[in-house]
Amino acid sequence: MGTSGLTLTQLGWKSFFSEQVSAGERLICQPVRVLSVHRGRVTVSGEGFEDSISSSLPTQGGAEDRPTVGDWLLIDRTTRSLMRILDRTSLFKRPAPGDDRRTQLIAANVDTLFIVTSCNEDFNVARIERYLVLAREVGVRPVVVLTKADLSPTPGRLVDAARALQSGLLVEMVDGRDPTSAARLARHCGPGETVALVGSSGVGKSTLVNRLTGSDKIATQAVREDDGKGRHTTTVREMHRLAGGADGGGWLVDTPGMRELQMSDVATGVTEVFDDVTAVTLDCRFSNCSHLDEPGCAIQAAMTDGNLDPARVERWRKLAREDAASNRAATVRRSRPGKAGKRR
Repeated sequence: MGTSGLTLTQLGWKSFFSEQVSAGERLICQPVRVLSVHRGRVTVSGEGFEDSISSSLPTQGGAEDRPTVGDWLLIDRTTRSLMRILDRTSLFKRPAPGDDRRTQLIAANVDTLFIVTSCNEDFNVARIERYLVLAREVGVRPVVVLTKADLSPTPGRLVDAARALQSGLLVEMVDGRDPTSAARLARHCGPGETVALVGSSGVGKSTLVNRLTGSDKIATQAVREDDGKGRHTTTVREMHRLAGGADGGGWLVDTPGMRELQMSDVATGVTEVFDDVTAVTLDCRFSNCSHLDEPGCAIQAAMTDGNLDPARVERWRKLAREDAASNRAATVRRSRPGKAGKRR
């Protein structure tokens, strides 16, 4: 279905973006949204306009000065050339595969993150917490989506386990094969809203995409019986319009890069997701307490008293250590000179 007949509001335009456009720019520029990314070009859509344009900016900028899926751009009304990228409400990114000195942009202006996990061997509290940290750090609303309830004798316990990870966390159990069940997710992605999916292969993400978009264009793969895992099916970075009423639904970002988001610069996210743990650290006797065996450690006391789950504390420590190590490695990478002759 073409998108040239959609309004900016239906495409996800908000006051956050309109406030960035000057009166002069409104006369000569047109706002468009990036729906898919290809080598050197992007497919964009605006009011009365849908086309593929060059993704090159007039002037070379930094690592984040190139368009990605979900971005809002200003293009020249006459030449259709890209003028600039509007500031983003959120941005998912990772080190570029094969060249960790560069940054690969994954998706921008996402409002909600569906953390999809199935009710089998894939259900993993630590993995869900990692995605919650990323959601907090990027600034998007997380929703845990449990699929394949028939694979667990006690799916309700998994729902409770997920809800216990964060106060007020939204958890939905759906059957991706049942349109009525999957439709419950629609309230999290109304007109103009943008959602993205993360989760392991084989948990039913592609089936959910097909249900939410009212299409079967996304291929699905069966789960391997030996380990409960599936094969990757998403290979294109693009946005899909979700089914909806007269105003249409929101948008869903489906990109393989979301499978490999790494922990880096997420100290704030760790603090917020593990707020129960970090609050206790304020009562430690020493400000530089490592929370292992120091005298006066409030964390150790809380675990002894049964007020903190030792397993949760250990997951908190692991994520904090991983974030610190990633930041040190990133500092070293940035200090190394680029490879001779390699485009930056």
